[in-house]
Amino acid sequence: MRLILLGAPGVGKGTQGALLAERFGIERVSTGDLLRDAVRRGTPLGRNAKRYMDAGELVPDPLILDLVREVLSTADSGFVLDGFPRTIPQAEGLDELLGELSIALDAVMVLEAPDEVLIKRISGRRSCPRCGAVYNIHFEPPAAPEVCDRCGTELVQRADDDADTVVRRLEVYHAQTRPLVDYYERTGRPVRQVDGGQPVDTVQDSISAVLAA
Repeated sequence: MRLILLGAPGVGKGTQGALLAERFGIERVSTGDLLRDAVRRGTPLGRNAKRYMDAGELVPDPLILDLVREVLSTADSGFVLDGFPRTIPQAEGLDELLGELSIALDAVMVLEAPDEVLIKRISGRRSCPRCGAVYNIHFEPPAAPEVCDRCGTELVQRADDDADTVVRRLEVYHAQTRPLVDYYERTGRPVRQVDGGQPVDTVQDSISAVLAA
């Protein structure tokens, strides 16, 4: 099974990617994880990437693709690319890489959900700085407002989870990443769309049913 998993921030790509990897026994490929691991291990690619990261710059696409190449070239059981590619140039670079490795994609899975649902999901997140518990004030609120059920510590919101920031992140997604759906349809890849606004288990079952069909 060789998949690309696309979707807006907050739609659940990370969760579904991990579940798919476990269900099908394939490699979950997250470029963020790859970068952090390469930097931590001090590999040549990691040292190169760290220069950009330390300077607050985006890691160039060719370097990202080199990291992806290392994983895909040994992912004999298959893979799910979680949140990559994000732009048309990245998709074109990935196509060249897949061609070099003689790898054909089985499907491009697109998780869909209305922006208003995603804004609530992300901006409603609160976490406990003491025990790490996570809540959502709209969907899974704590018993007492803004206080952790487990340890009574006041909950906090991540800086990039405020509503204005979430709206900007969604604007970037619609401008840069959502066009990938049309790109993959034009290039003849099987594109499959699933409602990502459902509960986690329901989304996973829907994805599995679509893949089985």
